[in-house]
Amino acid sequence: MLRPLGRWRAYAWDAGAILLAAADLVLAVGDPQANVPPYAHVMSWVACLGLVFRRRFPRTVLALCVPGLLVGYALVAAEVALYTVSRRRPFSWQVVVGCLAVWASAFVLWPLPTFLNLSLHDVLGRFMYSGLQALAPFALGLLMRTRTELSHRVRELAEGREREKRLHAHAVLAQERARLAREMHDVVSHQVTLIAMQAGALQTCTPDDEAREVARVIRQLSVRTLEELRQMVGVLRVTALDADAASRPGLKDLPELVAHSGVPVELSLGALPEPVPAPLSTAAYRTVQEALTNVRKHAPGAPTSVLLEVREDHLAVEIRNGNPATSASAPAFPSGGHGLVGLRERAELLGGDFQAERTEDGGFRVLARFPLAHTRIPETDQH
Repeated sequence: MLRPLGRWRAYAWDAGAILLAAADLVLAVGDPQANVPPYAHVMSWVACLGLVFRRRFPRTVLALCVPGLLVGYALVAAEVALYTVSRRRPFSWQVVVGCLAVWASAFVLWPLPTFLNLSLHDVLGRFMYSGLQALAPFALGLLMRTRTELSHRVRELAEGREREKRLHAHAVLAQERARLAREMHDVVSHQVTLIAMQAGALQTCTPDDEAREVARVIRQLSVRTLEELRQMVGVLRVTALDADAASRPGLKDLPELVAHSGVPVELSLGALPEPVPAPLSTAAYRTVQEALTNVRKHAPGAPTSVLLEVREDHLAVEIRNGNPATSASAPAFPSGGHGLVGLRERAELLGGDFQAERTEDGGFRVLARFPLAHTRIPETDQH
């Protein structure tokens, strides 16, 4: 299908060809020495006007132009029609027949008695000249078709090089991700392992039951952090095409997450569709995980509720917490402020929305909505 610019260009070429053929007829018929019968006028102008349909019916237009050339003066019209057919199918029998028909029509004079009275020299000259008139449009059509095919091949080569560049960029990205995975594993896992070991030693040596319980929780959280770190490293080490195959937490892991969150949580799961798409399941898990982490850091001991349900055509994840149980003088944990931003980006990436606001009772409310239909699947699990 032609684009708008190409369509207007084709119209311009068609108009030029018709005007050229019409000018040739006017010059030929206007010759005072030419004794043109009426039917020659009709056949010549029919051939000229038939060029309007040369792109849609090229062989039919060529068949109309041959009689106009034989009994009249439609030479340019016949050559344009032959060019069109030869460009469509340069090595078909229709082109061979068209070349022979144009050659014969240009070679033979009409009426026949006039042709039979020609000398041998005139006959040989007309033979050569008519052959050139038939071969020229065929050669031009073959040349233009070859040029078009070469343009398509060059375009395909350029597209192939672009694909190769993208694949190379993906390979470089995979190497960089593997390097980051190694660094993350070497730096973070070592520190978390030391924390777990120190907590284990404290749990064994201290006689204080409260301190032993705190040490047990620290050790348990350290082990869970190491497990999630291994999952993140696994995602970073696979390629983008295999990222979905990596192990990811989902809705099925929410009860365990709530049980080990360190805050009093009431989990409520509404009627959820089965199965929930993997990106939505992971996004819901990460939303609850980040919200509970914030509750543990900024409102320790605050009663918290986690609700997952389908509202209209969205999966709604709502986490509410009340006032913290500890005093305001308790030391605050360091925060980079990127947790809620990351949750908002995750929701928008999946086509949903995100809200985080304080409640009237002094608590906090987090609401993420993910569309269940037409979910866009991200390439990687952003944390």
